[in-house]
Amino acid sequence: MKTTINKNKGVITVALLLSGLVPSATMAQDKLEASVGADLVSGYIWRGQDLGGISIQPSLGIAYKGFSLGAWGSVGFESADTKEFDLTIGYSIGGFSVSVTDYWFNTQVATGVDDDGETVYSTNKYFKYGAHSTAHVFEAQVGYDFGLLAVNWYTNFAGADGVKENGKRAYSSYLALSAPFKLGGLDWTVDLGMVPWETTFYNGYTSGFCVSDVSLGASKDIKITDSFSVPVFAKVSVNPRTEGAYFTFGLSF
Repeated sequence: MKTTINKNKGVITVALLLSGLVPSATMAQDKLEASVGADLVSGYIWRGQDLGGISIQPSLGIAYKGFSLGAWGSVGFESADTKEFDLTIGYSIGGFSVSVTDYWFNTQVATGVDDDGETVYSTNKYFKYGAHSTAHVFEAQVGYDFGLLAVNWYTNFAGADGVKENGKRAYSSYLALSAPFKLGGLDWTVDLGMVPWETTFYNGYTSGFCVSDVSLGASKDIKITDSFSVPVFAKVSVNPRTEGAYFTFGLSF
């Protein structure tokens, strides 16, 4: 997650902190910083899951003395694609980062079972916050960037989390390892993502520990004029759990 925010790569330093996908190793800034941007991606792949085709993903954020607040969204060109709107508040100092994200998707997920044993699904209305009917998912993140390796742990603690086979909340979690390096004039990143236990939140249904994402991505700034360049990135992702493979490309603005 260089200094950008996309779920695939990124476009805003602030958003990076906010999304919690990659902890920042920079020191807390002494003045208020604000950022705005957008990515255009050929496909929306998140933690090894296919959430849509060609998408526009805008971001907006502010940060001050290590604290950050940001918004991130994704809208696909196809009506069937997942629409998403996220809000994140975070804090980082040195390589350490912690954040809480409110994800909202326009899709419904199973959130439990009723007294008759029937599956209960969330609603996709944004301002609906019922414990077993909301489309919001609340996730906590904690991580540390060691420089050669960034480690992040994510856990859903409220909202439309996935469930176990018995219908109980799964407290769905995800462990992400990310290692950056430079090669051939490009910035590269190797990512490894794992789901530690049973949940319907990832991969349709995950019965236990599994590797959900193995990715290799590269990015480069393409110079347009002496004062303007466009960051571009490409990423190959494989999900061993679902046997899915994806190759995506994006532009950052």
